[in-house]
Amino acid sequence: MKERYEDIDEYIADLKKEIDKNEKCATHYYNLGLAFLSKRDFVAAEEAFLNAVRNSPHLAEAYVQLGGICMSRGDMEGCLRYNQEAANCRPKYAIPQSNIAFVHLQNGDPDKALAALDKALKWQPNFIQARNALATALFMKGDLEGSEKAARKLLDEQPEFAPAWNNLALALFEQGRHEEAVKACDRAVELGFEVDPGFLEELAPHRA
Repeated sequence: MKERYEDIDEYIADLKKEIDKNEKCATHYYNLGLAFLSKRDFVAAEEAFLNAVRNSPHLAEAYVQLGGICMSRGDMEGCLRYNQEAANCRPKYAIPQSNIAFVHLQNGDPDKALAALDKALKWQPNFIQARNALATALFMKGDLEGSEKAARKLLDEQPEFAPAWNNLALALFEQGRHEEAVKACDRAVELGFEVDPGFLEELAPHRA
C-alpha cells in the first residue's frame, strides 16, 4: 500500500483516516507504526505498535518492533521482554530469537544467547544476523576455532558483511594469528564497520 504514496505524511494521514473508521484494525496501527519509524518518530511509532498489540495480542511483528524501539534507547530489559512475547506468539519465528540472543550477548551471557540462536537458525538457517551472532557467542565462550569457522562460513556466502570480518579478526587475534587478524580488521573497516578503538590499538604493533 505504501508504495502508492510519494509523501509519507500523506500516507500517515490516510492511515489515520482508516483507523478512525475502524479503531480495532491492528494492521492499520502496525503500518502506522512502520510509517512513523521511517520518520524516526519513535514515540509515535511506539504508541501505534502498542495499539496494534492491544487489538491483536498475538501480532508477533509488532512486539519485535517494540523491542527494536527499546533497543534504540538502550532499554535491553524491555527489548528482551517484547521479543520473548513475540517468540511466545509465534514459536517458529527466527527474528525474535535472534534479538533475544543479541540481548544476552550484551549482558555477557553467551550460553543463553546460543540457546536462542539454536532456535533462530533451526527455523531460518541463512539468517545473516543470527549467524554472525553465533560467531560472537562462540568467541565469548572461548571457542576460538568455532568462532572463526562460523565467521568464515558466513563470509564465504556474504563477503561484504562487515561485522563478520570483525568477528573473524577477533578470533584470529586471540589465536595469535596477528597478521591475518590485521587483514580481516582492515576489511571490516573498508566495509564501514566501526571497530573497537581498543582492538585497533592492540593490532597496531602487528602492522607491517
